[in-house]
Amino acid sequence: MAAKKRGLGRGLEALLGGDAEPVPLVEGEGELRTLVIATIQPGRYQPRHAMDPERLDDLAASIKAQGVIQPIVVRTIARDRYELIAGVRHKLGDYAPIALGEGLTIVIENHQDFTSRELVAFCEKYGPSVRIVYDVGNSFPVAEAPLDFTRVIAPYVAHVHLKDYRAQWTDEGYRLVRCAIGDGAVPFTELVAILGEHHSSLTAVLEPGALEARHVRLFTPDWWKGYAPKRAEELAACLKAARRNRLADDADYRTPWERGADDELSQYELDMIRRSAANMKALGLM
Repeated sequence: MAAKKRGLGRGLEALLGGDAEPVPLVEGEGELRTLVIATIQPGRYQPRHAMDPERLDDLAASIKAQGVIQPIVVRTIARDRYELIAGVRHKLGDYAPIALGEGLTIVIENHQDFTSRELVAFCEKYGPSVRIVYDVGNSFPVAEAPLDFTRVIAPYVAHVHLKDYRAQWTDEGYRLVRCAIGDGAVPFTELVAILGEHHSSLTAVLEPGALEARHVRLFTPDWWKGYAPKRAEELAACLKAARRNRLADDADYRTPWERGADDELSQYELDMIRRSAANMKALGLM
């Protein structure tokens, strides 16, 4: 019987041969470490989802014989869990020149994962065809104050998602609770003024938050393994910003979705989008 071909579709162990041999790791700025293969998972934006089995076997044999010559690039996502991010850079490196030649722009959204400086690094490395879709509610999940985040990325913003949250404080950090846009912690007037220093106009859409609250456990050691250290002043600015229009600690933060009240969802969504639109109109943003 022919031996089964191994590939990335069955995990990194299929390529690298189990977790007995650690592989080199680059994490952050110039930090070289060694990790067990089983602790690494493919990136969400990994561009290669399938590879030729013969080429994989050749590559696996080469790695076993010679080792990994080029360290892999990962980010910490939990205790002893890492995610490959080199795929993001590889994809941008491939497509950014093509987009530039076609007069197109590749936009990356700050989807509650990359920090402001990480996003700017992508734009600066890959040039004017790579820009940012700015979700204005998503600075809190990475422990950055909205205005600080905006000042860093403003020159590179190509489109805006208007979102808002109310923060509910917990023993582990804060919970980001969905609310009508304009009723929460995001300071829209000041934020838009910063964007206006760099752009005469920008397109934007209303985008209420997720139906499930996000718990940002930044008071726990594990949370900080996913992000670079911050200056005390930067963290203090975030914590202060999150207290604006905050939700009481004992308030029921659950949406109809979280309470299982499906019959209430339609009216809940309509009420929220209507109030969001009214708030943005009052600010002159619609």
